[in-house]
Amino acid sequence: MYVADSRAGTPASAEHAARPTRAGRRRTALAPTVLALGTVSLVTDVSSEMVTAVLPLYLVAGLGLSPLGFGLLDGVYNGFSALVRLVGGHLADRGGGRHKWVAGLGYGISAACKPLLLLVHTLTPIGLVLAADRTGKGLRTAPRDALISLSSTPETRGRAFGTHRAMDTAGALLGPLAAFLILRATVDGYDAVFTVSFCVAVLGVLILVLFVPATGPEAPPRPAPGSAPAPDRPTLRAALALLRRRDLRRLTVCALLLGLATVSDSFVYLLLQRRLGVPDRWFALLPLGTAAAFLLLALPLGRLADRWGRRRVFLAGHAALLLVYGLLLTSWHGAALPYAVLALHGTFYAATDGVLMAAASDSVPEALRSSGLALVQTGQALARFACSLAFGAAWTWWGDRTALTLSTAALALCGTYALTALGPARQPAS
Repeated sequence: MYVADSRAGTPASAEHAARPTRAGRRRTALAPTVLALGTVSLVTDVSSEMVTAVLPLYLVAGLGLSPLGFGLLDGVYNGFSALVRLVGGHLADRGGGRHKWVAGLGYGISAACKPLLLLVHTLTPIGLVLAADRTGKGLRTAPRDALISLSSTPETRGRAFGTHRAMDTAGALLGPLAAFLILRATVDGYDAVFTVSFCVAVLGVLILVLFVPATGPEAPPRPAPGSAPAPDRPTLRAALALLRRRDLRRLTVCALLLGLATVSDSFVYLLLQRRLGVPDRWFALLPLGTAAAFLLLALPLGRLADRWGRRRVFLAGHAALLLVYGLLLTSWHGAALPYAVLALHGTFYAATDGVLMAAASDSVPEALRSSGLALVQTGQALARFACSLAFGAAWTWWGDRTALTLSTAALALCGTYALTALGPARQPAS
């Protein structure tokens, strides 16, 4: 496909993207690293979303877990990675060129967990397997996003992240469809889904190893004996000190607060199934609606974020999520309800997922890019972990409607605060 330039300094792909054309304008072609990582994410998401699509039904209907038990496992599945994201970010920043290999370790751990789901059938072992799978995700996410950020110019980061998320979501679109077809075509449907998911995950790891260049920021020089340490040296203390930066601190706090009111995707699909009486065999298709909207809107909203403001688009995405909650709370049962809910749900992700990373990149130096992004991701993931536990408990004790009403009120309050706190951010000059 291409030969990676591993020279120290600015990644070759970023230099290529910034080379002026005859018309005196900067080139806006996407870096090869972005496209290669997008391919890895596409294949990996086919694997992971095959499991995610059937997991709620497998646990609740197949194994008979209560909503509280499912909320615990879903919180582990979506929030456990927060415990290792800072570790992954720090390891990737310790010396140039480690971003790819730390990400590869994370992808490998997640792939190895897929066949283990064939062997576990009770709450504790399933929780351990899901925790290990999310450990892999936690290790890979920040280094991968740092590679995307470092391979792009500041003016095109929204577009780069939008393109990557669009490719990633193409896998999320194909994964549930593959799971649906496998469930219909086989007798032991869940076992077949987990087996095929493992094979696809291994393919994603191979693509990463073969085609993603190991480029990263130049490692800072070691200070001479007796001299002061170099600024922005990749240490854990320096990473945590990033929160002293006002822009990054505000963005992290707002992402955390909004995450506390972000109901898990699985709960959204379960709520929609209950409202419409969707048969179990069609449940795996519900994530397709979210993924389709995400796929169509990720790149346009990424471009809009580059022009209109990344924080504005990020907040607008949460407004779309608020509409999702409102629709699920209404008494409307029209045929258009699932299409409206899933389209708005996908819009929420298209306006927030990659856009948040592009916004955070503006406030983080290159030497600590992976650690800085991991800080934001960690706060958001911990908040969503807490939301899954709280929502599952509220559903068990008071019913699904009361639980969703509380989440709607919380999202409205947190969104109001974030709208006040996130003023126009200064766009970086380089």
